[in-house]
Amino acid sequence: MTQLLVAAGGGGDVIGTTLVHGAISGDEPAVVLSYSWERLVVDPIPGPRSGWDFTGLRPLTPHVSQITADSAPIAPAGSTLPRLAGDLPITLGLLDPYDGVRGLARQIAEAAERYAVDEVKVVDIGGDVFARGDEPTLLSPLPDAMVMAACATAGVNAVLYLAGPGLDCEIPERDLAADLGDDSFALTEQDTRRVDHVFDWHPSEASALLAAAARGLRGGCVVRDTGLAVELSDVSARVYRISTERVLSRNRLARALYLSGNADLAGAERTSLEVCGFSELQRERDRALLHGAGSPDGSVEHALRGVDSWLERLREEHRDAQYVTFRAAAEGLGLTGSAAQRLRTRLIRERPRQYAPPLLALTP
Repeated sequence: MTQLLVAAGGGGDVIGTTLVHGAISGDEPAVVLSYSWERLVVDPIPGPRSGWDFTGLRPLTPHVSQITADSAPIAPAGSTLPRLAGDLPITLGLLDPYDGVRGLARQIAEAAERYAVDEVKVVDIGGDVFARGDEPTLLSPLPDAMVMAACATAGVNAVLYLAGPGLDCEIPERDLAADLGDDSFALTEQDTRRVDHVFDWHPSEASALLAAAARGLRGGCVVRDTGLAVELSDVSARVYRISTERVLSRNRLARALYLSGNADLAGAERTSLEVCGFSELQRERDRALLHGAGSPDGSVEHALRGVDSWLERLREEHRDAQYVTFRAAAEGLGLTGSAAQRLRTRLIRERPRQYAPPLLALTP
């Protein structure tokens, strides 16, 4: 029987969603619905992409398009979804949020009807979908909240699978732990095998941290932007099953979106401003204007010459950390895009004792 899952946050959440699906359902076929809503290093255009931004899409339902390995974003837009569609054992459908909560509800309902599923599994990596909305560390609540509001609007039997509390660097594990409940299971190293190869090229950090925790890595891991180390614990490898009702009772933004039934993305953004006091869409627009459309690749050879001194500074700044993500290493050394991927390949080849898949150990 085909399973229907929704990667609530878009971007790299497709990887974590595939990992969770395998742990729950093994080799059963899966359809994963996801936004193409990625960071500016991948997609220089702020906000999510719609079907109009791709070539090579196929119809999945009347209002949902399937992304395949032959699909491609139309420049200057960028997306990792076509390559994920080719690399992961799933059918990948594009969620388009431009018609707001009601539009998303229609897309999810159509997919649920087509595949005659008993349960829609909404997967979030890290837990910002379970945020109240007033946390000072909250950065990107809108995509996840729109998905939960849409599931409630659609009237489908949707259940949240919250994987790796705290791994998205938005809501710390300790702030979520008391309300997660006891309905959970642990991911294992075997569960990661269907996704391990994707980290050779995909820049996701949250899904990489989830895979690392499932493989048994423990301790602090430095990630980009935050200046803090994320702690990999036994809880980091767990997946919590939470009802839609519990999510809406805690997540004020999701509840407000559900009650307002926004007809477009602009209306959802206004609701986010009212509830959370900020708009991640506006932050993306501001960053795009500040930094321009993308960052130039630096020299991999130059970065490799400076890696030892950079790691030493990192160890001084984060004395309790044992790991760093490859994305944080690349950006810390001034590399993005294809140069970041080449740096990863060289580090794994030249420093095999420091490779702790899918992370880099700070010391051999």
